Amino acid sequence: MTAGLTLDAVTVRARGRTLLDGVSLHVAPGDFVAIVGPNGAGKSTLLRVALGLLRPDSGHVFVDGKDVAALAPRQRAARLAWLPQRLEAAEPITALEQVVSARYRFPESRRASETAANQALAEVGAASFALRPITELSGGERQRVAIAGLLAQETPLVLLDEPANFLDPAHQLELYTHMGQLWRSGRGILCVTHDINALLHTHAPGTRAPRVVGLFQGRVAFERSLDAPDLGEQLGELFGVRMHGTSVEGHRIFVGLPRSGGAP
Repeated sequence: MTAGLTLDAVTVRARGRTLLDGVSLHVAPGDFVAIVGPNGAGKSTLLRVALGLLRPDSGHVFVDGKDVAALAPRQRAARLAWLPQRLEAAEPITALEQVVSARYRFPESRRASETAANQALAEVGAASFALRPITELSGGERQRVAIAGLLAQETPLVLLDEPANFLDPAHQLELYTHMGQLWRSGRGILCVTHDINALLHTHAPGTRAPRVVGLFQGRVAFERSLDAPDLGEQLGELFGVRMHGTSVEGHRIFVGLPRSGGAP
């Protein structure tokens, strides 16, 4: 049995459009894979297919060698944790109750669930508003609660869709640093992001770097390590800009520049 998440030649069509076109990808425990690409490239669709929320028109999605669509909800929750772009708050439950709900797969007492939830809230700096209703929190505070729920779920694979949405720069740095800690603890990370430079906070210079997968019009355009010499060139072609790489305190960062003549 192959451990981890596998997309095998996955194609998704909707309303006459091809959203994913023959995408193959594997994320094992201990991998960090970042998905980048312009708007409409199919990044969020890829995550929804991986989670079993959307059935592909062709191809297959497996988690630990099993069809993700065949897994019962608790089985899926034991393997995959998901952070959507935005935590929607339909009812005024507290932040603590929101994180406790992420523990539903565990056969444990309410006290045990609350202990784990409080610990997760503390890890993301959200302990101070544990008893506040979700509906009264800012977008950034809600996102930190959502991240705490992801931690509390304790899965070997973590899927994130623009996880730094609504976070200020300090909390963005903390988030990506924590993602790096999860990665080094052996979890597999699949992260959709627009901020390629934020990935530098997931690892130290000289250590294994995340893999970067570029999506364009539903197809895999490239797959490179974050420290690959030609990554800037690949990113520039993907986004239609000149991408200049420079070094800041031992880290390589990328700066998008207009094409010659000033036109992007």
